[in-house]
Amino acid sequence: MSSSETFLFTSESVTEGHPDKVADQISDAVLDAIIAEDKNCRVACETLLTTGIALVAGEISTNTYVEIPEVIRKTIKDIGYTNADYGLDYKSCSVLTSIDKQSPDIAMGVNKGDDLGAGDQGMMFGYATDDTKEFMPLTIVFAHKLAKRLTDVRKQGILPYLRPDGKTQVTIRYNGFTPDKVTAVVISAQHDPHVELEQLRKDIVQYVIRYVIPQDMWDDNIQFFINPTGRFVIGGPYADTGLTGRKIIVDTYGGVAAHGGGSFSGKDPSKVDRSGAYMARYIAKNIVAAGLAKRCEVQLAYAIGVKEPVSIMLHTYGTGKLPKEEIKKLIVNNFDLTPKGMIETLDLLRPIYKKTAAYGHFGREDTDFTWEKTDKAEILRKQAGV
Repeated sequence: MSSSETFLFTSESVTEGHPDKVADQISDAVLDAIIAEDKNCRVACETLLTTGIALVAGEISTNTYVEIPEVIRKTIKDIGYTNADYGLDYKSCSVLTSIDKQSPDIAMGVNKGDDLGAGDQGMMFGYATDDTKEFMPLTIVFAHKLAKRLTDVRKQGILPYLRPDGKTQVTIRYNGFTPDKVTAVVISAQHDPHVELEQLRKDIVQYVIRYVIPQDMWDDNIQFFINPTGRFVIGGPYADTGLTGRKIIVDTYGGVAAHGGGSFSGKDPSKVDRSGAYMARYIAKNIVAAGLAKRCEVQLAYAIGVKEPVSIMLHTYGTGKLPKEEIKKLIVNNFDLTPKGMIETLDLLRPIYKKTAAYGHFGREDTDFTWEKTDKAEILRKQAGV
């Protein structure tokens, strides 16, 4: 893609009732319950869901006690799986746990008194663009808002025949890197068997698409694909096994930016897969907010047990106001990239994670999403002389 090219780009999202997202929320609900009582916990929690079963496994070291089955059932209930006809019912589903302690070999490299080594090796990416007020790609902004709206109209009783599972997808035509028009919207919404397809499609356009996407953004030939198979009654874990960490592109930038491959949910912030990705977003967003670039991608990379990153990469897509090396110096001088520094800067030892597990970890206005602050922008702007 170039700054003069016209192209179509697509991003997708899923509702909180999608089986993979249910798994993410359970994993993060377990983390929240533990970190609320024990800030020094080590949690790596994975969830698998299928018809009538929720299995939570992982490595957890903590000095507190959490009734994990209760956490699992409450999460499933809050999402809306309250009827056995949905294939998962919080009251009657089987809940299985298989929890062990964190490996002492890992703990030896991570737990270093007041210091902290990286909980694993890996690379993490952060991205920001000035295309939207959220500093996010417009395709993923619209996809998330459509998915959230599907849930809202279900829970508020506006479209009471909807069920928890659902997916959204938005295609936008770009002129250069500037979003122009929405050319296609795809929505698959799980529903009760009695609703007529024609009524569902009409309601989704009226109460979901029109609510989210301004009509002046519609292309003249916009296409709507609403429940394109014609029927979506069987859904959730009954139709598709759910697994933690299987929606990492939905969680981040909708495919616009690179991804290091590590998931976030179920991991305490000593795991740089999570804290490093949050810090990389924080850096990229502040660089764009400072006017140092219109688009920015930051990569951080770590070695297990080592506190300083082994590399820092910056990509501004030709929009930087300063040479990359000068911006990189600003990053090093203004952001503490050690695991301890990232945790303290972003105040990550709090039970804030369950709500990150649906509708994206980035571009949110919730004040608990501290990596969305632009409090470094003015400092960067002054130091850069821009």
